[in-house]
Amino acid sequence: MTDYIPVLHGGTDLRADELDTIESAKHIASALERLGYRSEVIALDIDFTVVETIAQAKSLVVFNLVESIRGDGRLGHLACAFLEHFGLAYTGVGESAFFQSNSKRLSKALLRAANLPTPREWTDVAAAGQKVIIKSVNEHASYGMDQNSIVEGSEALNEIARREKEYGGRFFAEAYIPGREFNISMVETKRGPMVLPIAEMRFDGLPEGTYPIVDYNAKWNEESDIYHHTRRSFGLEAQEPDLASELVRICNDCWVAADLSGYARIDFRVDPAGRIYILEYNANPCLAPNAGFAAALGEADMRYEDGIRMIVDAALAKEAN
Repeated sequence: MTDYIPVLHGGTDLRADELDTIESAKHIASALERLGYRSEVIALDIDFTVVETIAQAKSLVVFNLVESIRGDGRLGHLACAFLEHFGLAYTGVGESAFFQSNSKRLSKALLRAANLPTPREWTDVAAAGQKVIIKSVNEHASYGMDQNSIVEGSEALNEIARREKEYGGRFFAEAYIPGREFNISMVETKRGPMVLPIAEMRFDGLPEGTYPIVDYNAKWNEESDIYHHTRRSFGLEAQEPDLASELVRICNDCWVAADLSGYARIDFRVDPAGRIYILEYNANPCLAPNAGFAAALGEADMRYEDGIRMIVDAALAKEAN
């Protein structure tokens, strides 16, 4: 019988980023079928009995896309916990590493402990005049982030409270780093993690007064100006080899420090003085065919199916060990 690899997700139809997760799951299931596996898309809700059903079906691996459940990122790690409870192999990082990565405050504490550069977290004694950016602690996909997320440090506490009331969950503030932005995808191979071609996010032609950030509109709102002025470009390795080499080095250090596996994406800012900062690392980045991971695969002359196969192979290798 053909090996069975279900695609598990926790997306809802209430937000654009969650709908994207559902569509990604469909694309991955189709890719798995083209690779010769039997697959289907399975939605995970608060009722975890579907995981037991998957266990009874004797899946080879579960392709785990769960980042949140019912739109709550704080619950995302529970999918890993239940999969492990039933002894199921699954793609991506383990439960502990996922829990750490899904909290920006925990993950940034880990980066600082590993002496990896990340923007300074705001405190109420931050220097006057320092701009900060307000972010959700547990939600990814830039949820809760817009142009008004960047404020003076003196306004941070009020803005945090306002966003927690509007979006739910917890928010925090960190130093806003002006400069260039890079999104770097990684995938695990038999020889260790592979850093895929480096993508720079370009914001050419933004309307005056618009901050060059990948906020929620830049990612998901096709009717917004910033969406149409946010573009991905490649070629840093040839154009600026020293910067590219340093970004790759930090990526590999972050992979080890965060106990990443399978695949990941690490987002950077490089300020006008050339200082590098890790904005965040994502242990379960978007795998849509039009997203950054797939684009980096294409730049490396690999097919979408090649990336999906590598992620599955990494999960099988982890299970064998």
